[in-house]
Amino acid sequence: MSKSIEEKLRILSDAAKYDVSCSSSGSSRKNTNNGLGNAAINGICHSWSADGRCISLLKILMTNYCIYDCKYCINRKDNDIERAILSPDEIVKLTINFYRRNYIEGLFLSSGIIKSADYTMELMIAVAKKLRLEEKFNGYIHMKVIPGASRQLINEIGLYVDRVSVNIEFAENTALKLLAPDKKATDISTSMGLIRKNMIENAEDKKIFKSTPSFTPAGQTTQMIIGASGESDYAILARSENLYKNFDLKRVYYSGYVPVNKSGILVSTEQAVPMIREHRLYQADWLLRFYDFKADEILDEKDPFVDPLLDPKTNWAIKNSHFFPIEINKASYKDLLRVPGIGVTSAKRIVMTRKYSTIRYEHLKKLGIVIKRAKYFIVVNGEFLGFKKENPELLRNALMEKEKMVTEQLRLFNGL
Repeated sequence: MSKSIEEKLRILSDAAKYDVSCSSSGSSRKNTNNGLGNAAINGICHSWSADGRCISLLKILMTNYCIYDCKYCINRKDNDIERAILSPDEIVKLTINFYRRNYIEGLFLSSGIIKSADYTMELMIAVAKKLRLEEKFNGYIHMKVIPGASRQLINEIGLYVDRVSVNIEFAENTALKLLAPDKKATDISTSMGLIRKNMIENAEDKKIFKSTPSFTPAGQTTQMIIGASGESDYAILARSENLYKNFDLKRVYYSGYVPVNKSGILVSTEQAVPMIREHRLYQADWLLRFYDFKADEILDEKDPFVDPLLDPKTNWAIKNSHFFPIEINKASYKDLLRVPGIGVTSAKRIVMTRKYSTIRYEHLKKLGIVIKRAKYFIVVNGEFLGFKKENPELLRNALMEKEKMVTEQLRLFNGL
């Protein structure tokens, strides 16, 4: 008995929930006149935007049939689950109908592998082309590139979507070989490299020919599964640092392993990864991308896991007490970024403000500084309000109290 499109949607939207690598697009794709939707500037995502808005997209798999047998995946070929497949026409119909009803602002499409990587990619490209060329859809489109797909198909998909992603799955290739034996690390890196190469060439072409169509204007992302293979957080961050450097990724997403399968080679088959670990990795990733930290400054082989009780920046500051306190009126921008409670925006404000006047404690709140955290690490016009004697344990306990609410909230979510 054939399934209705509503039944397929139920199955395939549920099957897509374990993929977290979609976010605000940052796309600058030029809209088609008299078209539908808009992906420009702020973009679309399936999470919270930078200004706190929750924005939505249709996030589905094209199919959860799959020829691969990844040990961690609910859609692995050996699992006895309800299966479905949506045709390109059905996906286009759903996207347009949902958009017209104001349910969504874009599409995130991934898929299980059917027949081959190229065959699957051809069907996904058909969706993108129908939306862009036939429906004149200007909304945000994010699609997964299937590792191992041909260069021609990777070139083509980037002309119709705003963002692509290639899931790297694990920080270490040994884990990929063990838990996803059908996937090849070289296919993943080659696909990511081709996308990066095309983006560079597209940017150069645009300098010469303004009419050059954009290639993945919102860039590429990837996802790593946390806690299924026993990899350390240090290994994960080091791999992320490498990915940002070599492929210019917009984001690396961290997905805590959910025990949907039972397998003797998975590290944990009963307990999900604590949400606080995922949260701390995102904080550490933020330091890599925006605070000029290196992976081996945040963690190392002697201390390879994130501290669940303190954020990575505060943890670094306590371990490097010799660096502090620093005078806020004299410290460099780079040094200010190392202070807990001072972010990128507040550091820029400090540098700008002190050109015209001396900064005092009463100015800190207006500059956006979190005083209750920063006071232990800064001197403000000669005034220091931290502990008079250097005592890392005392400082750690004081700052852990301020973090307690965050960790308690995440534990509650983990228990749901």
